[in-house]
Amino acid sequence: MSETTSATAPGTAGATATGTAGATAPGTADATATGARPAHRVVVAVFPDVDLLDVTGPAEVFALANRESGGERYRVRLAAPGGAGEVRTSAGVRLLADLGFDEVGADVDTLLVPGAVDPGENGGVVARLDPEVVRWVRETAPHARRVASVCVGAHVLAAAGLLDGKSATTHWSTAAQLAADHPEVTVDPDPIFVRTDRGRLWTGAGISACLDLSLALVAEDLGEETALAVARQLVMYLKRQGGQSQFSVPLSRPAAGRRDIDELRLWIADHLDEDLSAERLAGRMCLSERHFARVFAQETGSSPAAYVEAARIEVARRHLETSDAPLAEVAARAGLGSVETLHRAFRRQLATTPAAYRRRFRTGAG
Repeated sequence: MSETTSATAPGTAGATATGTAGATAPGTADATATGARPAHRVVVAVFPDVDLLDVTGPAEVFALANRESGGERYRVRLAAPGGAGEVRTSAGVRLLADLGFDEVGADVDTLLVPGAVDPGENGGVVARLDPEVVRWVRETAPHARRVASVCVGAHVLAAAGLLDGKSATTHWSTAAQLAADHPEVTVDPDPIFVRTDRGRLWTGAGISACLDLSLALVAEDLGEETALAVARQLVMYLKRQGGQSQFSVPLSRPAAGRRDIDELRLWIADHLDEDLSAERLAGRMCLSERHFARVFAQETGSSPAAYVEAARIEVARRHLETSDAPLAEVAARAGLGSVETLHRAFRRQLATTPAAYRRRFRTGAG
């Protein structure tokens, strides 16, 4: 059984980004010329309509790691199916690929696979799969020391057969698609990233979570001190604590099919410090408790108790991030009642303590 670790995150159309992916830190000597450790070779797959931040976010993290460590510890190259040249991203910004897929070879330390999406039904999106990209990832991955997907790039890894029998995450909007298309993969839509296969396979969640994933890779390679220095340069945190969710309660629950359930959810958010037992909520809906629980679960994907606790934790998180209020006050404001209940809820939902969360995510005076 493989070991798995979870951690639960402008351009102008037509502009061209050139010469940055493979750039070294100013004044950096070639590692082989100085006798230092050779640079870690990162190859990022790029292809038409790839998500821009999936490529540039990790590249910026690795570039800052070079600067903070005082040498070229990472050498990033962009590889495209059509060879070196321009690749248009989904944002309209064009990237300049360094080499073609057939030129990459076997010398790859980290293979980074971003993703692309197409419009889906009801305003949603569907992960796009390019057979040529899937084939190349399948052939190249065995030679790479480490393989990581960013956002919907997990669909590429799954199609290449790399995630069979393993846990994985992806952007929450395509998690159901990943699970349906690849039942042999254990899909967890909540974590920011999942590390499995003894650290050889990583899958990351959506958009800004690519920075969390990249920082975790830097921490594994160069130590947490360097990763923390990079995080400070990015004005973000080293990484969100283990078990943290990739999205908040409002974002994680799509609109319900029933208007009365949506209205109840808004009412819950405004009355978190009150009695929100299933019995009381059912009474407000004029339904039996059993029937209410069934309807609520169907519409939200969650039991009433789990939804209320998640909403209360969301409020507690905001208070911990933005104020110095005592834990008893935070618990009261969030409707969790006591410090003991606050601790239990954080342990259960976030795998951390309120104090540890505040130390990592405190943003300033409240």
